[in-house]
Amino acid sequence: MESVHLDPWSPDFDQLEAVITGRTDPKRVHFVELGVDGEMWDYLQQHFLGSEMASAEPSQDGHFRRLLTAYARLGYDFMNAGCPIQNLPAFKERHTADSAALSRGERSWVEEGGGIIKTWKDFEQIDWDNMHADWSFLDRVSGFLPEGMKFTIGSTLFEMILERFLGYEDLFILSVDNPELVGRIFETWGQKVYDAYSEGIKHPSVGAIFHADDLGYKTGTMLSPAFLRQNVFPWFRRYADLAHQQGKTYWYHCCGNVLEVMDELIDDVKIDAFHSFQDVIIPIPEFVKRYGSRVAALGGIDMDKLARLSESQLRSYVRETLSQCMPGRFALGSGNTVANYIPPANYLAMLEEGQNWPP
Repeated sequence: MESVHLDPWSPDFDQLEAVITGRTDPKRVHFVELGVDGEMWDYLQQHFLGSEMASAEPSQDGHFRRLLTAYARLGYDFMNAGCPIQNLPAFKERHTADSAALSRGERSWVEEGGGIIKTWKDFEQIDWDNMHADWSFLDRVSGFLPEGMKFTIGSTLFEMILERFLGYEDLFILSVDNPELVGRIFETWGQKVYDAYSEGIKHPSVGAIFHADDLGYKTGTMLSPAFLRQNVFPWFRRYADLAHQQGKTYWYHCCGNVLEVMDELIDDVKIDAFHSFQDVIIPIPEFVKRYGSRVAALGGIDMDKLARLSESQLRSYVRETLSQCMPGRFALGSGNTVANYIPPANYLAMLEEGQNWPP
């Protein structure tokens, strides 16, 4: 850790937004992350950030203050605040030991076979009317924002239904056997997310919607483009419209291979930025060559390489990525999120290479 040096940067979300929309070339490398695992923050507080993350406040507000300080110290222009939809029903989960280097003890994942809705009766028994977003925390914690920094907000549509309400197998089966029920679930949950975004995006501390929905796997989309056009993309367009009506931007995080529908995401949904990249699907330099004049590319440092390359190998890989993506509608970060299995030295090395660019 002693070999890594990061200079304090002044956050400038407005500049990041101008880069993402293509209004200006970047004056420096901007950083972007959908999220950073808590175990990584705990490690960095002990070994790198020290007192800069310290706070005597054990409350949620104190937690936000610590995180905002840390994000700003590492060079970020924003922090993703999520989307606090209240009164969600209990979901099925599985649990196992967490084998990551920065282990949280136990890791959970969704039940793949089926969720909590299998029939119309299950759907009707859910208290949909009681679900709502509570954005009151933004009024409290926006005072902690370093000058020039903003929040992004983000929820899920497809993933919530895929993983929680229906489950993988039941969504795939019911999309054929009971498309009316599936469509109704998308309408109902899609409206909940819309209502949440319509309030949150108006807050002056919020700079963008950072929506997250994994639609694909390594070779294609999990459900057909026709299904996505009917049930998913109309909601995405409405979410993007909300952001644009407020003079803000709509960023889209999506794992998996969605190249078949990328033109629709850019031209019809009108995403301003695309996030989440795997080299095995499309390396971010190739994405920039193909789409960079039409949409921003965010992140891009492949998770497998970020986790398994030596620090020197990773630095070379990051520099090569920067050489092909800068300057342009691009911001540097992990290909997904800074997970607790990423070596902290590699995470910091990625940021340091960004700060030192051009070499």
